[in-house]
Amino acid sequence: MNISLILKISGIGILLGILHTILSKQGKEEYAHIATIAGVIIAFTMIMGIIGDLFDSVKTIFKLY
Repeated sequence: MNISLILKISGIGILLGILHTILSKQGKEEYAHIATIAGVIIAFTMIMGIIGDLFDSVKTIFKLY
């Protein structure tokens, strides 16, 4: 597994935490929640390829077609 992907996802998490805190303090909770949801979607799209590779490996190992 690539360590850079883990670092990218953790960086996104840190930035989203800071952004959520700043927007919440300014009274813009709706925007804070939207930004958090957008960040989660971005992180999930980053790991979708790895999950697909995992399923392919499982199918290959157990000879499922």
